Formats: sequence, structure tokens, C-alpha cells
Amino acid sequence: MEDESRIWQQGIGIALGLAVLALVSGYLGFLHPMGDSLSVGRGIAAAAVLILAVFASFAGLRMAAFVSMLLALLTGAQVLLAYSWPGVPGRYTLYQKNMLYRNAELALLEADIRDASAQILALQEVSTANEALLTSLKDLYPTQHLCPGGTVGGPAILTDLEPVPGTAFCGPNLAALQVVSGAERFWIVSLHLNWPWPYNQADHVDLLLPILDRLEGPVVMAGDFNMVRWANSVTRLADIVGARPAGPTFGSFIGLSRLFPLPIDHVFAPQGGKVSARPAAGSDHLGLLAQVEL
Repeated sequence: MEDESRIWQQGIGIALGLAVLALVSGYLGFLHPMGDSLSVGRGIAAAAVLILAVFASFAGLRMAAFVSMLLALLTGAQVLLAYSWPGVPGRYTLYQKNMLYRNAELALLEADIRDASAQILALQEVSTANEALLTSLKDLYPTQHLCPGGTVGGPAILTDLEPVPGTAFCGPNLAALQVVSGAERFWIVSLHLNWPWPYNQADHVDLLLPILDRLEGPVVMAGDFNMVRWANSVTRLADIVGARPAGPTFGSFIGLSRLFPLPIDHVFAPQGGKVSARPAAGSDHLGLLAQVEL
């Protein structure tokens, strides 16, 4: 009986140790990009640690259970706040959308964009076929800046705000444009990050950081980051432009599962903002409608 109890205790201890390792590793994206990939499951890992800590307590591993439970509560609270804390609405409205390069419902997407009536559109995967939507929206958004992309298309910025002549430029899966609104002048950035580790998202971020660092003045940045907002890669981009996330975050990528969508589309602004969801409209991403503040 004592041997069975010891085996049970060892099994719980090993499982708890592995869960803690997975949770902690998700914070090590600054050391290796695998950490960012693990951070996607931070909420699940925190829940697993919490549950296993309860079992560990009953198995006699009280100190390990206490420390693990505290870790799970602290890290889980971060994710819970990101999902639940509402942002404060700002004066500028931005519609963020990964269109999906093979979108077969452009008319539906156009109707939703017109209904949202945002001042700024940040688009990704604007393929040759998707360019028809940009043409249809010329009456609402006379200023359009499209950057070339690969097979899935590139990023674009559409706006009814006055552009600053000569400021529009393209980077690696990035479109940027400076605009004027009254006495305010600010940058708009639309970007689409590469997939995370084991793909080359970290290298992509390293290319973008010096480009974003050269932008002078406020920056509103939106895009498909292919990563959760608390990951090292995303926070580095937000920090370099001095921007805060518009909240709350929520599952925007429904391509894998509508039951468990991934929160990988984000909007950032100097003072953050408030975000609400828009329909998929033929894409594998939901749209975001953000009210942001400089």
C-alpha cells in the first residue's frame, strides 16, 4: 500500500513538474523563439498546473502544490485580464482584417466594412483577386496604400484621413503611412507576421524592429501577428513604437477551430483603445473594430 502511495506521489510530482516547465518556458521567448510558441497555451498551462497542484496537495506534496498554485494564479490572471479587461474607447476608428487571399465573399466583407464606417482600414492578404474590394471602396477611402506580398498577398492601409505626402512606404509584410487629422499627425502601420517557431517569426520581427524604430511620432499599429499579444515577439514590436494594446483580446483566428479560436490579431495605439469583433465574412479571421487614442 505504501509503494502504491509513493508511485502515485511520484507520478503527480512528475506531471506537475512538466506542466510548470511548459508554463515557465512560455516566458522565455527572449531566449529562444520556442518560448513564444509555448506562450500561446499559457492559459491552458496555468489551468493544468492549478489542477495538478490540487492533486499534489492531496498526495502530500504540499510545498510544491503551494508554489505551483501561486504560479498558476499569477500567470493565469494575466491571460484572464487580457481576455476580460475592456479598453477605453478613443477618437479614431480602425477596422483590422486578414482578408484571406482566396476570399470568395468579398461583397459580404465590403458590406461589413461599410457598416463599420471606420476611418482607417488595416488589411492583410490583399491578393490580386482581393484588390477588387479596394477598388470598390475608393469612394469611402480615397487614400490607399498597398504593398506587394507573396502568394497570399500583402498588407494595405485604406483611410479617409489626409495622408502626408511622401511618407508611404513598404517593408517586409508591412505597410506604413503617415496621416494628418486636425493638429495631430500620426503613423498607421499594417503588418502580417510570419508563422512562429519552428518557422521564422523571430527573424521577421528582427527585420521589422529597426524599421519601426525610425518612425517619429505616434503610431497606430494593427495586423495579423500570428501570435498572442503577451508573447515576446509582439511586445517587442509594441514597445518599439510606444503603443499599448486595445482590449480586450479574443479569439480571432477561426481557421483551426471555431470552438477554440486563437487570439492572434491585434490593434495597438499610444493610449490603447477598445476592440469589438466583426464577422469573418469569407475569411478565416474575424475582423476587429477598434476605437483607439493617441
